[in-house]
Amino acid sequence: MSLAWLLAQFALCALLIAWAGYVLSHSGDRLAALHGWGRGWVGLALLASVTSLPELSSGLSAVALFDAPNLAVGNALGACVVNLGFLVIVDALQRRQPMYREAGAVHLLSAAFGVVMLGFVALSLQIGARAPSLFQVGAFSPLLFGLYLLALRSVQAHSSQAEQPPAAPAADAGPDVRRREWRRFGMAAVVVVGAGLWLPGVADRVAGELQLSRSFVGTIFMALVTTLPEMAVTLSALRLGALDMAIGNLLGSSLFNVMILAIDDLFYRHGPLLAAADPVHAGTAVTAMVMSGLVIIGLLMRPQGRVLRVSSWISVGLVAAYLVNAALVYLAAA
Repeated sequence: MSLAWLLAQFALCALLIAWAGYVLSHSGDRLAALHGWGRGWVGLALLASVTSLPELSSGLSAVALFDAPNLAVGNALGACVVNLGFLVIVDALQRRQPMYREAGAVHLLSAAFGVVMLGFVALSLQIGARAPSLFQVGAFSPLLFGLYLLALRSVQAHSSQAEQPPAAPAADAGPDVRRREWRRFGMAAVVVVGAGLWLPGVADRVAGELQLSRSFVGTIFMALVTTLPEMAVTLSALRLGALDMAIGNLLGSSLFNVMILAIDDLFYRHGPLLAAADPVHAGTAVTAMVMSGLVIIGLLMRPQGRVLRVSSWISVGLVAAYLVNAALVYLAAA
């Protein structure tokens, strides 16, 4: 199979995922209006989970069909870095002042839980085969799953106290309208899953053709493609004037991506997943921790000035961390 045909398939996966993400954003906002849900909850829980379906389906496909743990781990952690890096775009698009001046304080919880979960992943990657296991599953996997559920519950409880009550359901929220919108939402989700299952095989063959490591392809190329739904949803949320939905979607997706490693571990047949992955992924996990820490600093300090009238100095730090991680992964794979 020629490299041009492989790249064409890769591009088609990207287009399908981007289109489905656009549909999901509008459908999710419509469902929020029909059911009277708050946009913050929709961004963190519903949209973040669905827009992370490419990472989930790609990870399951990588470990179950292609026996490629480095593709799965690199994709999940690389997607965290990309999601956090996309906050730079959100910051730049806020014309009046840096986004940290207007963002809700509830995002501190999401970012803090992300630091904790990523810390356990980095620790497990460093320990490697010496990490404890439970029935061929890494001991850290149940912990990651539990922390994710605790994060959702904590953020939801904090949001209900800090935010205004959700609006009443829309007047035209009849059963037929709701079913039609849920059908549209489900069809877009199916497209995301299908493209996500297709993507690892294409990425694996591209890695072979270009003589690149699976770790590099998973962390850089697959991560960029599978985060296209998050990007589409975030930009759509910003057009709707829902800044907290946009930020909640990116931070919530990062949490979900870390939890995906626990699900992938269940389907990996050769022992704990993180023990089989290259240690270079620990650097990606630490990079995501650093970027989450910068977001927490921004939410606490709420900087007002802009660097070159474009974005806050927090965004400069996020860009630097992303570039350093990409260089380190490439050098480790060389």
